[in-house]
Amino acid sequence: LKHAFLKICGPCRETSAFNCCSDLLARVREACKLAKAPGDLSSNMACFTGLRDCLGAVANPIVAGGKTGSFKVCVCGGAGGIGQPLCLLMAQNPHVSELCVFDLTIAMVPAEGVATDLSHLDKKSKVKGYALDKDDKPLDKLAECLTGCHLVLVPAGLPRKPGMARADLLGVNAGIAKNIVEACAEFCPDAILGLIVNPVNSVVPAMCELYKKAGLDPRKICGVTSLDIVRANKFVHDATGAPVEGIDVPVVGGHAGATILPLFSQVPAAKSFTKEQIVAMDKHVQDAGTDVVNAKGGKGSATLSMAYAGAKFGNAVLYGLADEETTECAYIMRDAAEGAPLPYLASKVTFGKTGVVKAHCIENLSEYEQGRFEECLSQLKGEINAGVQYAQTTSLAL
Repeated sequence: LKHAFLKICGPCRETSAFNCCSDLLARVREACKLAKAPGDLSSNMACFTGLRDCLGAVANPIVAGGKTGSFKVCVCGGAGGIGQPLCLLMAQNPHVSELCVFDLTIAMVPAEGVATDLSHLDKKSKVKGYALDKDDKPLDKLAECLTGCHLVLVPAGLPRKPGMARADLLGVNAGIAKNIVEACAEFCPDAILGLIVNPVNSVVPAMCELYKKAGLDPRKICGVTSLDIVRANKFVHDATGAPVEGIDVPVVGGHAGATILPLFSQVPAAKSFTKEQIVAMDKHVQDAGTDVVNAKGGKGSATLSMAYAGAKFGNAVLYGLADEETTECAYIMRDAAEGAPLPYLASKVTFGKTGVVKAHCIENLSEYEQGRFEECLSQLKGEINAGVQYAQTTSLAL
């Protein structure tokens, strides 16, 4: 029983953490009470059925008694390289009852075409496409698309090209993000916005400051950093052979270069890493995006893995909205009471019925990680300031 429990409950693999899932343990014990005698076949079958059901609830909470939501989701930039696979994944999410695919008419594939293609999936979600000309304002045209949305994912803006710094993108991509955020502020102000718009370290503060200036909740806007976690998890698995399902590397700081800080010291599977291995793995995670850009020869950036990570973030938000609190790393505005060293920071975030419930503290760093954290903060501060300065030059046209 203990072996089965630890195998299924990845975060609780150590004996010392065995009591953390008290609800599951109670259900397991209740199921096992049914096994009254070794020879009592019917009672023992009932025991195994009860055990199977309660373990199944952990392995797949949606199927086995979890709460399934019915939410409207929009993907802005849904016909692009990230947008299409992201729409495919979100259309399959059992929490999604309505999916809107929005893009510009200049996209290589019409948004309506992507929506029609996805509408043939044998899933419950209804899919509809929306397209604007490049000079149209989302605020003027997207009322139907955005009204009633619970989650808006934004894989929009220009991608990085070889040798291009994320800061070079700020002027263009912040303007693109602003147009979408402006429309969300008007038509779905309570929706969670997941921004996948580079440079995330600057664009997210810019949009949050604009939301705050408009009297809206800036914590409704999140920078999607899940790809850093996905990569760190995979790299640890590749290096150790440990089951990837049980690896969850917290990645804190920001979402660019040296601001990306994976906390390998907090991962049991990485305990055997030498200092040299940790430094190399840290660098590998930081440079992973550039590796993809270079491998694609300037013809694109990380699209498929980013779509996967965006769907992972979206799933965490939707679980939270369905009243199943879920934790996922994200880059958000920090409350002053949280004692964070900067006003914007990536860390573990718990999502609930209204969105962000808690931004977790960054603590228990190793000596190496503490040094890297100081480096991260130094670079991130300037990138945050660039976003804040952008917000000071404009306002949402509400």
